[in-house]
Amino acid sequence: MVQQPRVLLVEDEFAQREVLAYNLEAEGFDVIQADNGEDALLLVEEDHPDMIILDWMMPRVSGIEVCRRLKMRPETRGIPVIMLSARADEVDRVRGLETGADDYVIKPYSMVELMARARAQIRRVRPSTMGVVLDHDGIRLDTETHRVYRGEKVLKLGPTEFRLLTAFMEKPGRVWSREQLLDRVWGRDIYVDTRTVDVHVGRLRKALCVHGHEDPIRTVRGSGYALG
Repeated sequence: MVQQPRVLLVEDEFAQREVLAYNLEAEGFDVIQADNGEDALLLVEEDHPDMIILDWMMPRVSGIEVCRRLKMRPETRGIPVIMLSARADEVDRVRGLETGADDYVIKPYSMVELMARARAQIRRVRPSTMGVVLDHDGIRLDTETHRVYRGEKVLKLGPTEFRLLTAFMEKPGRVWSREQLLDRVWGRDIYVDTRTVDVHVGRLRKALCVHGHEDPIRTVRGSGYALG
């Protein structure tokens, strides 16, 4: 099973945060929460969310400053940010988007529309969670049927190898550390030794090369693994 897309929800109003979390979980998101910008920055480091829904006006560090810091760093600038704000003026919307927000939603908002915008952002960065067929360099992975093809041949992959390949194919060329792969493939609440990653990457390589194809997975010394 593909891991649920993880959303960091940053909202200082408790009641609003609870309603948002409920709706996001109903949409199939794994939700982590913060009520201030300082904690939000720490959670990004610890939990590596796939998307952030971020209120502009917050204590300690404002949402616009959180967004600015994240978009300045290469390791976090690719995380989509949906900015929530009561500021409806064009100059504020422009400022939010120019700071790096991928979308800007004005309060009060339609929950149905916000969920649609959230799905659109996740579809861009985690297409496998939306039932999309992934295709890279002759390898095709169907997340709905759980079938993998290389050329015209169907490959036999175990469930862990399937999830590993899904992570690789969502972001070809990205170097994944063993810790990041453990978090994405096994889940953040499960303890598994990092050497287990090497074992399953080895099994995935064997499955991908069973018909004489070249190994598409790179070992990056001191860093981890990448596809292509």
